[in-house]
Amino acid sequence: MDSNLIHARFLVNDAFPGSLKALFSPQHGLYAEKQDNMKESQDTFDPILGIPIFSLYGQNRKPQKEQLSLIDILLVDLQDCGTRVYTYVWTLFLAMKECAKKGVAVAILDRPNPIGGEVVEGNILEEELFSFVGMAPLPMRHGMTMGELACFLASYASLDLDLYVVKAKGWQRNMYFDQTGLCWVIPSPNMPRIETAMVYPGQVILEGTNLSEGRGTTLPFEIFGAPYLDVDRLIKEIGIVEGAILRYQSFEPTFNKWQHQRCHGLQLHIIDRERFRPYRFTVNLLSALRRLQGQDFSWTPPPYEYDFFNLPADLIMGSKALRRMIESGKPPEEIDEFLKTHEKTFYKKRRDFLIY
Repeated sequence: MDSNLIHARFLVNDAFPGSLKALFSPQHGLYAEKQDNMKESQDTFDPILGIPIFSLYGQNRKPQKEQLSLIDILLVDLQDCGTRVYTYVWTLFLAMKECAKKGVAVAILDRPNPIGGEVVEGNILEEELFSFVGMAPLPMRHGMTMGELACFLASYASLDLDLYVVKAKGWQRNMYFDQTGLCWVIPSPNMPRIETAMVYPGQVILEGTNLSEGRGTTLPFEIFGAPYLDVDRLIKEIGIVEGAILRYQSFEPTFNKWQHQRCHGLQLHIIDRERFRPYRFTVNLLSALRRLQGQDFSWTPPPYEYDFFNLPADLIMGSKALRRMIESGKPPEEIDEFLKTHEKTFYKKRRDFLIY
């Protein structure tokens, strides 16, 4: 969309009449209508523009040779959410690889990182856990734009690619999306608000557990719970959350985990974005759950985003070691040091690729 909420395909078609040859849609479909985790879209046709729409989250997850033969340059206009497991960047990465083989240029129409560009949080993804929610050594919260990530990934994979980044004018690293003056248009069905994006780098880990992450409610990732949860004990066990308040909230998911069952849970209210660290919050939450809920709490089994072997929690967190630290009851201080080591490493790695 542009700032007047006109769809990009119309803007490009009007600017270059007759030159727009095809559309490619990522996970969730062209209009962000599909739900998560292997809910595929099929190739279709745009009846207004009279051009094909190729799904990159269906039978294929990368553009095919015959599809790329239609074009000279691939324009990428995707709103990322600033979190490594959000799959749009990996659709971009796969497309970049195929474009490099075919001699097709790639231009990123850059957009703000909605949760800011200063903070890095989380361990760096381990290579043995590369999957469709991570194909390069990034932490969960990378603090980079799509354009910056494209430059990082092109270097990481040593791609021989004509790559261009059209800068997002006016964006600064300390800005969150609601400070840009732009309207938030949902990039996927369960990302309705900027507040959702702020908690997502941590709360997405709950997808790898039997705890509801709030899918099937109007506040996914902001509320969470399960029928078995002892909320009062959990709040006491977690203690003070820097930059946020936990409030009791029962709910009944209309789909996904615990569908139509009453879940005892909490809503996560951010009161200070600068102090709140979503990844650490959820890791500490999981540690508390392991101590309190015993056998009631569990990790969910595969598959997850086309990986049929690894635990979803391992793929999401990007580290078996971190899961084992949670399981063995390592103190928060030890986990914090583990994360800090990774974060310091990535701060250095990303320096050469920052545009803003």
